Order: sequence, then C-alpha cells, then structure tokens
Amino acid sequence: MSAHADVPALLDRLRGIVGHGHVLTGARATRRYRKGYRFGDGPVLAVVRPGSLVDLWHVLQAVFDAGAIVLMQAANTGLTGGSTPDGDDYDRGIVLVNTLRLVGIQLLDGGRQVVCLPGATLDRLEQALAPLDREPHSVIGSSCIGASVLGGVCNNSGGALVRRGPAYTELALFAQRDADGRLRLVNHLGIELGDDPETMLARLEAGNYRTCDVHDPPDRVASDRRYAHDVRDVDAPTPARYNADPARLHEASGSAGRLAVFAVRLDTFPREPATVFYIGSNDPDDLTAIRRHLLSMPGDLPIAGEYVHRDAFDIGAQYGKDVFLLIDRFGTDKVPAAFALKSRVDGVLERIGLRGASDRALQALVSLLPDHLPRRLRDFRDRYAHHLLLKVGTTQTAATEAFLDRHFAAGTSGSWFRCTADEGRKAFLHRFAIAGAAVRYREVHRRQVADIVALDIALRRNDRDWVETLPPAIASVLATRLYYGHFLCHVFHQDYIVKAGHDPLAIEHAMWALLDARGAEYPAEHNVGHLYPAKPALAAFYRALDPTNSFNPGIGHTPRGAHWTDCDGPR
Repeated sequence: MSAHADVPALLDRLRGIVGHGHVLTGARATRRYRKGYRFGDGPVLAVVRPGSLVDLWHVLQAVFDAGAIVLMQAANTGLTGGSTPDGDDYDRGIVLVNTLRLVGIQLLDGGRQVVCLPGATLDRLEQALAPLDREPHSVIGSSCIGASVLGGVCNNSGGALVRRGPAYTELALFAQRDADGRLRLVNHLGIELGDDPETMLARLEAGNYRTCDVHDPPDRVASDRRYAHDVRDVDAPTPARYNADPARLHEASGSAGRLAVFAVRLDTFPREPATVFYIGSNDPDDLTAIRRHLLSMPGDLPIAGEYVHRDAFDIGAQYGKDVFLLIDRFGTDKVPAAFALKSRVDGVLERIGLRGASDRALQALVSLLPDHLPRRLRDFRDRYAHHLLLKVGTTQTAATEAFLDRHFAAGTSGSWFRCTADEGRKAFLHRFAIAGAAVRYREVHRRQVADIVALDIALRRNDRDWVETLPPAIASVLATRLYYGHFLCHVFHQDYIVKAGHDPLAIEHAMWALLDARGAEYPAEHNVGHLYPAKPALAAFYRALDPTNSFNPGIGHTPRGAHWTDCDGPR
C-alpha cells in the first residue's frame, strides 16, 4: 500500500463489513494464515474472514478502493506458498482473505453434480456424497487435512485417481478486476441468478434457485473429460498432466488466486467397490511393465496406482506415524482441527525460542507406541526397494490377479499379494502420511538440516527410465530423499532433505536443469506458488485473468508491482 493510504480507515471499513472479531492484525493473530505449511511467510495488513458471499464481495471492493492487494486463501494446505505472502517486497499492502467461513455444498440432479462455495472442503464433500454412493473428484491425499474444493480447482490439483485426472471445471462464478480497475462478477456457473451482484450472491448462498434455473451449457464441462484418454497413451513423448498445460487452464481452473472464485460446479462419480494389490520389486522394469499393461489393456482403467520407494516408506513410518494414527483412530474430519491447534501451539513456542518443540515432543511420544503397519507391508519393505499400491475395481480383480501371476512367474525380481480390507486401507493411509513426513524430519533434525527441496514432477508418458540418478555433487549434500507419487500417471513427488551448511535453493535450481534434460514438466500438481517460475503460457494466463496485478501478485516469479511492473518494495 502506498505511504499515503489510510490503513486505519481500511481496517475500520473491513470491520464494518465482517465484524471486529473477523479482522485479524498483528503477527501473533495472523500467523496461522500468513505462514505456509511448508513454505511462505510475510507481513499482511490484516487477515479478513468474511461470513457470507456478499461480505466477500464488499471486502474485495474495500481493499481495491484502498489500493491494496488481495490474497485469497482457503485451508492454507498448499506446499509451494501460493496462498501466503512471500517476504515483504510488495509495492502495496496485502489483505489476506480467508474463505473457510463460507461453507456450503449444494447437490444438483440427485448428487450427479455439486456446487461448492469457497469454504467447502474435500472431506466434507466426501461426507455429503457418501449416502448417495458417489464420490468427489479426489478422495485421498489433501482431503485428509481439510484442503478446499476450490483450492484444488484453482491449482489443477489432484490426479491420484487415474480415471479422473486433475481437478477441473469450466462452470464457475468469480470476481475479476479488469484493466481499468473495475471489479465485476462473472457468472459462468450455468445457474440463472439475476444480474445484480449482491442479489446473485445472496441467492446462490441460500440455494434460492429453481431446477429450471440450472442449465447444462453445451460448450462447458464440469470435469476433465479427456484425461482417461491421455493417460492411456503410454508411448506419447509428453507428460499426461502438469500445472502449466494450456489445455487445462480455463478461468477458475488453474487461476491460482488470480480471481476471487465464489463457487464452482463439479461432476461427481459413482463409488465403486475395489480391491488393493501390494506389489514389490527390486527391478524398476517390473513396475514399468505393469504400468504399461494396465494402461493399455481394454476396459476400465485402474482406480489408483501409488508408488513408494523403500526410503520413503521408512521416513513415513517413523515421522508420519502420528498423522497415520490420528486418521486411523479418529477419521479425517478431526485432522483440520488438530493441525490448527498445532499451528497455534507452534506460534506460542516460537515466540519463546522453542521452534520445533511440538514436533520433537510428538515424535518422542509416538516412538513409544507399537508398530502401526501391517506385518505383510513390513515384510515387503525388507524384501523390496520399489513398492506399488494398486487399486482396481472389483470387475477387474480377476484379470489383474491373473496378469500379476503371469508377470511374476517369469523370473522377475518381485512379488505381490492381495490386501485384506484393513491392509489396503492402511497401505494407502501410510502413503498419505509420507507426504508430510519430510516436514517432521526437518523439525526434529533442525540442527542437521538446512531445509527441504520439494519437487513434484511429471515425466513423459513413454519414459521407461523413471528412477532418478543424481550426480555425486548433489547426492553428497542430501541427508535423505523421499520418492513417492502417482505411478500410473508418471507424476512423482520428490523430497530432498538438504544437510546443514548447504544452499537448498542452489540445489533446487541444479535439479531443475536435470529435469529439463529429461523432458519432465514441473510442477505437476502443487502449482508454481512462489517456488517455481511460471512458464510463458501460464504467466500469460495469469496476466489475462488479472491485468492490474491485484490478486496474488508475484506467484510464479512474475512481477509484483501494480499493472505487472517490477517493484522494489513498499513505496
């Protein structure tokens, strides 16, 4: 914000819109919102938590009238800092708008589709659809820690479920600031709500529309209809999906906070009974052959195929144990509150110089508890370096079992077993717990670790050489590394824990060069945030959505100044 702007007047106006208790200022009150889960932090003028869609509209008007920046945020579960500030070198003050109070899930056509408001989370959507035997786009991963539905759409996230691909829709209601600075509301939701913004938003939030007001625009879709075809093309020399894919950037989809999205309309999917197979091998070619067969055979695609390397298995088993046990014992709906409580405790401890104390205490506690993983998973960990968790529909079970029998009878270096229901559930839960284990490792070993380099990459669909070999100069400065990911899609999460005394940023840039040489795309599904540079097509998309650079400036290493100018910090 410019030096002449009246910050107290802005704060008073915001308090008049949402109430005094929902305008937070000061480092202590704003910490859990402005500090990212893995990355990102910086000062804000305020955190504002609107309680209605109309309030959100008024908040946007107030912030822009004051010449400030809007940073939209939902659950703050991102991994690349895209919904938090990044330092203090902005030319305008930041108002962080947290949307979690704007809850709302509306079922359309008996649950065939849903309308989700900004505060709707994936776990709540799962619960709403369960009685209808239907599922949302994503049912594992971030849904367990309260990630929002809109956050997934705005970042083209997801893709663990092989048939569904990234979160995507062309049906959305959003606010956009045009080149002249005017804020306008765009209704591409396919629901007639009127013309006046306040009336439209109030009607939508109340569900005050008729069945005849809901239309299926012939030129717009509510999910990615071509992904199943794309992922089957195992001989294509390009990745199946990645964040900067121009074909999957459309208005709200992939917008990454460059719009204020009020609602999205999405397809849902029938719930299908499934069988889980656990596969292990010491030869990566075994898994390559399985992947190519499963994606090439006729009939339905598998439901999911998750890869875990032995080292990631070990780190997850030790440092993700508390998350595993929390979800296993209490369910996913308790996890967001647990994370929020931990964030508040961490804030108190950091102020008295005890950063990481809660992580060390939790780690010491869970280490005293009995082993939480099934015996057969432990046995495969001891025998094999490469693990594949394969979930197929029950109609595919017999054919998949017959194929695995033939494949591993041919003298290969691996084996498999069909999981019981409990083993299958715990195998996938362990895979999820691995995703946060690197953060816990860093905090517990703070003196030995510089930081984490976290990459999510999409390899070419025809790439058979998917196991990474690092140059000695890089490998020697790593304390450990974790490889896991969505194997059938060839999307991998690669977490490198850098030893103290070495520069994580320099290491990351060196790794980018290696990935470029392999023809990989990155990021694959966590979006650029403030970690990755946006490629030209993605940067152009952001600029077209937000010509004044008023929403979330600077992501993707783009300019931070008004109207896309470079800036040297506050004026």
